[in-house]
Amino acid sequence: MNIDGVAISSKTEPPSSEPISFIPVKDLEDAAPVTTWLNPLGIYDQSTTHWLQGQGPPEQESKQPDAQPDSESAALKAKVEEFNRRVRENPRDTQLWMAFVAFQDEVMKSPGLYAIEEGEQEKRKRSLKLILEKKLAILERAIESNQSSVDLKLAKLKLCTEFWEPSTLVKEWQKLIFLHPNNTALWQKYLLFCQSQFSTFSISKIHSLYGKCLSTLSAVKDGSILSHPALPGTEEAMFALFLQQCHFLRQAGHSEKAISLFQAMVDFTFFKPDSVKDLPTKGQVEFFEPFWDSGEPRAGEKGARGWKAWMHQQERGGWVVINPDEDDDEPEEDDQEIKDKTLPRWQIWLAAERSRDQRHWRPWRPDKTKKQTEEDCEDPERQVLFDDIGQSLIRLSSHDLQFQLVEAFLQFLGVPSGFTPPASCLYLAMDENSIFDNGLYDEKPLTFFNPLFSGASCVGRMDRLGCPRWTRGQNREGEEFIRNVFHLVMPLFSGKEKSQLCFSWLQYEIAKVIWCLHTKNKKRLKSQGKNCKKLAKNLLKEPENCNNFCLWKQYAHLEWLLGNTEDARKVFDTALGMAGSRELKDSDLCELSLLYAELEVELSPEVRGAATARAVHILTKLTESSPYGPYTGQVLVVHILKARKAYEHALQDCLGDSCVSDPAPTDSCSRLISLAKCFMLFQYLTIGIDAAVQIYKQVFAKLNSSVFPEGSGEGDSASSQSWTSVLEAITLMHTSLLRFHMKVSVYPLAPLREALSQALKLYPGNQVLWRSYVQIQNKSHSASKTRRFFDTITRSAKPLEPWLFAIEAEKLRKRLVETVQRLDGREIHATIPETGLMHRIQALFENAMRSDSGSQCPLLWRMYLNFLVSLGNKERSKGVFYKALQNCPWAKVLYLDAVEYFPDEMQEILDLMTEKELRVRLPLEELELLLED
Repeated sequence: MNIDGVAISSKTEPPSSEPISFIPVKDLEDAAPVTTWLNPLGIYDQSTTHWLQGQGPPEQESKQPDAQPDSESAALKAKVEEFNRRVRENPRDTQLWMAFVAFQDEVMKSPGLYAIEEGEQEKRKRSLKLILEKKLAILERAIESNQSSVDLKLAKLKLCTEFWEPSTLVKEWQKLIFLHPNNTALWQKYLLFCQSQFSTFSISKIHSLYGKCLSTLSAVKDGSILSHPALPGTEEAMFALFLQQCHFLRQAGHSEKAISLFQAMVDFTFFKPDSVKDLPTKGQVEFFEPFWDSGEPRAGEKGARGWKAWMHQQERGGWVVINPDEDDDEPEEDDQEIKDKTLPRWQIWLAAERSRDQRHWRPWRPDKTKKQTEEDCEDPERQVLFDDIGQSLIRLSSHDLQFQLVEAFLQFLGVPSGFTPPASCLYLAMDENSIFDNGLYDEKPLTFFNPLFSGASCVGRMDRLGCPRWTRGQNREGEEFIRNVFHLVMPLFSGKEKSQLCFSWLQYEIAKVIWCLHTKNKKRLKSQGKNCKKLAKNLLKEPENCNNFCLWKQYAHLEWLLGNTEDARKVFDTALGMAGSRELKDSDLCELSLLYAELEVELSPEVRGAATARAVHILTKLTESSPYGPYTGQVLVVHILKARKAYEHALQDCLGDSCVSDPAPTDSCSRLISLAKCFMLFQYLTIGIDAAVQIYKQVFAKLNSSVFPEGSGEGDSASSQSWTSVLEAITLMHTSLLRFHMKVSVYPLAPLREALSQALKLYPGNQVLWRSYVQIQNKSHSASKTRRFFDTITRSAKPLEPWLFAIEAEKLRKRLVETVQRLDGREIHATIPETGLMHRIQALFENAMRSDSGSQCPLLWRMYLNFLVSLGNKERSKGVFYKALQNCPWAKVLYLDAVEYFPDEMQEILDLMTEKELRVRLPLEELELLLED
C-alpha cells in the first residue's frame, strides 16, 4: 500500500480514476475456486478445503511461516523435543529428568518458545511463576516414574518453597523423612530447612529435632528399625550432625548445652562400662542417665574419673568423700559487671551480655563443698538436664571418629587442634572474620603460625566483627577446664594420636605467647612464656615423648619466639643430636630441621649471611649418615654436592613409591611433603629461587600425571585426596618461598601471582593461599585481572572462600580509593570517582547468598550488614538484617550486631531474641535494676 492508500501489486494495472472504498487483497493464485461436494458454493480457499478433507498443507507450504525462524529458538525447540523423547524412552533416568528441569532456565531466556499471543513474549520473560510451574510439572512426571527417588522429591520441595506456606512445606518434609528415616543427607537438609524457617523457628523445637534425628539414625544403625537398613557412611554423617547441633547451640548462645553434649559424648564413648556395651544405643543411654544425674564430675571438671569408674564404685557402695582443701575454693566472681554507668544503655547491655557469655559458658553444677543445691543457681538456664542431651548421644565405633570427637571438642574450646569440621557444617559454623587476618604471615612468610580451621568463634566468644580472637585464650576457670580435658583424654590414646594431642596443647599455649607479642603486652608475655616452657618441659619428660620431634620442634620455636635465640639453637641441636643417623626417612625429623633452617633464614638482614650458612649446615647434615653436630663454620662445597645428590635420590624414590601405592599410606605422604620442602629450601639457599621452583614443578608434574591421569589435579578416591593434600602442602611451601624471596630481594611479582592463580584453581578452599592472593593483588593498580580470576573461580568452585575473599579484595580496594581521596582530613573529589565499587561489593554479596552454603553462613550476613552500615544506609541495612534472620534466625551474633548498629531498636531486637528462645543472659529488667544500684 502506498502513501495514498492505493494497493501496490506486482502486476501493473492502470490506476482507476474512481476513489477506492477498500483495499483489495490479491490471492496468491488468481484461479477461480473449484466447486466440489466439500465446497459446494466455491467460497472456501484451498487451505480450508484441505482441512475439511483432513489433510495438512503441502510440505513446502507448512514450512513457509517458519521459513526464517530465529535459529536459536529453533535449536531450543529441537532440544526440548529431544528431552521429551529421551525421558519417554528412559523414564527411570533421574539425572536426565533433573537435567530437563535445569534446562528450563535456558528455555526461559528465549521465551518465544512458550509465547502464545503477540506481546506475551515480554510478559512471559518477566514471569518467574511460569518457569516454576513448568519445572514443577516436569518433576511431578518424573516422580510418577520414580517413586523411590529422594533427589527428585527434594528438588520438588525446593521448588515448592516459592508456592507453599511454611506449615504445608514442613508437613511434606515430615512425610519424606517418614518414608526415608535412614537417609542421612535428607536429615541434614531437613534440619537446615527447619533451622532457617523464621516463622516456625524456635531453639527448643530445633534442638529436639536434632535429638530426634540422631536417636532415629542410632536406631537404624543398631538394626532396631527393621524396615530400613543403615546406608554406608551413616556413622560419619551422624558425627557431622552431632557437631552441627553443637555449633547451632553455641551460636544461639546456649553454650552450656553444647559443652554438656561434648562432655556426655566423651564419657559415653571412652568410659563406657563393659556391662552395657552390648546393649542397643537406647538402652545404653538409659543406663547413662543415673551417672549424669549423680553429681559426679564430668569431662573438664576437677576430679573427673568417668562413667565406668563411677559404675564400678556404685556396685561397691559409692565413693569415700574426702573433705577438700580449703585453698581450692574458687575466687568469687567479679560482680561489678557495669564499669561505667554514664555510657548509653545499649553499650552497657552489650558489654555485660558479652562478658557473661565469656564467663558462663560452662554448665553450672551445685558445689557440694559449699553446700549448694540446684535451687542456688541464679540463672536456671545454666543447668543442663539429661533431657536436654539424652537423645543426641550416639555410638562411635570407628577409632578415627573417636579421635575426631576429642579434636572437635578441643577446637570448640579454642584450641587449634588441626580439626576441620565436615563440609556439611563448615560454613554454618563460620561466624567471625579471622580468616582475613594475616597476623604474622607478612612478617614471617616461612614460619608463620596458621591454625587449620578459622572462621568459627570458640565457645563463649560473641565479639564484634573484626575483633581478633582465637589466640587470647579463656579466663582462669576456662583454662583450668581445658587443662582437665587434656589430662582426661591423653591416657586414652597412644602413638601418633597422643603426639598430636601434646602438639595441640603446646601449640595452644604458644598461640597465646604470639598474641602477647602481637599486642606488646610484656607483663602478660613473661608469665605466659614461663607457663608455656613449664608445660613443654613436663611433656618432654614423659618417657614416650623423649624422642617426639614434634614436641622438640614446638619447644625450640617457643624459645625462639621469646627472643632466646641461643637457647633455642641448643634445643634444636640437642633434638637433632638424639636422632642419630635416620637421614631423610623420618618426616618429623625433616620437619624439625626445616623449621630450624627457616628460623635461621628469617633472621634480621644484618646477620643474613651467617644465618644462611647455618641453614645450609642444618639441611646438609640431615642427609648425612653421621650423627648431627652443631654449626662450626661454612659447609664445604663437596658436602653440599653430596647432599644435593642424596635429596635427588630420596625424592625420586618417594615419587616412585607414590605411583605404585594405592591407597596412599599416610607415612609416605608426610615423608614426601617434608622431603620436598627441605629440598626446595636447600636448593633456594645453595643455588637460587629458580632451582627451588624447579623442584616444585617436578613434584607437581609427577603427581599430576601419575596419580590423576586426567590431569585435573582432583579425584574422588581416598588416594587421590591424600595426594591432593600433598600437592597442597608443597604448593604452600612454594608460595611462601616466593613471598620470602620478594621480601629480601628484588624479584618480579608475576611468578608468585601465576603460582597462586594455578594453586587456587586446584584448592579453592585454601584460606592461606587466598590471603596471599588478595594481598598481592591489592598492590596492583589494575583490578580487572583479579575480578576476572574471581569470576572464573566462583562460577565453578563449591567452597564459599572464593566469594568471601572476592568481597574482601573489593573492600580493600575501596579502602585504598578512599584513603587516596582524603588528605589531612579533607575530601579530595577525584575526577572519575570509583562509585562502582560500592555496587560491585553489594552485587558480590547478593550473588554469594544465592548458594545454600552462602545463605546460611552467619559470617557472610555479618559482613554484609557491617558493609551497608559503613555506607550509612540505615534503612537498607535494617532490611538486610531482617533478611539475614530469615536465613540464620539462630545466630545470636547477628542480633548483637543489630543492637550495635540500630540502638533505637534494642527493645524490639531483644523481644525477638526472647520469642525465638535465643539465650539472653542479661534481660533488660535486670539491667534496669543494676543501673539503679
